[in-house]
Amino acid sequence: MAGAVTEVLSWVLIGAGSIFVIIGGVGILRLPDFYTRIHAAGITDTMGTWLILTGLMFQSGWNLVTAKLVFLLFFMVATSPLASHALAKSAFLRDLKPLLGRNLIHEESHD
Repeated sequence: MAGAVTEVLSWVLIGAGSIFVIIGGVGILRLPDFYTRIHAAGITDTMGTWLILTGLMFQSGWNLVTAKLVFLLFFMVATSPLASHALAKSAFLRDLKPLLGRNLIHEESHD
């Protein structure tokens, strides 16, 4: 009984993480400017990776593979938001302006 619950829980986590990764990938392709694309990539890296790795931990049981997945999860959670912040800050310091509403988009296209 516990094995079946663990199996179902692991597949639910892996499926949910896969959905986050797909939505983030579509967001990277469809969103209008650099800053919103960074947000989509950050969601893909943090939430998608977190869910998939947690599901894989349930799949592997308690062994050395789980320890390696915990370390991988720790480094992904620690580095992904920092990388997104560094990209956004460097773009901002280079005066890359975000798109802010329909009026700004139309004004920029007429200039």
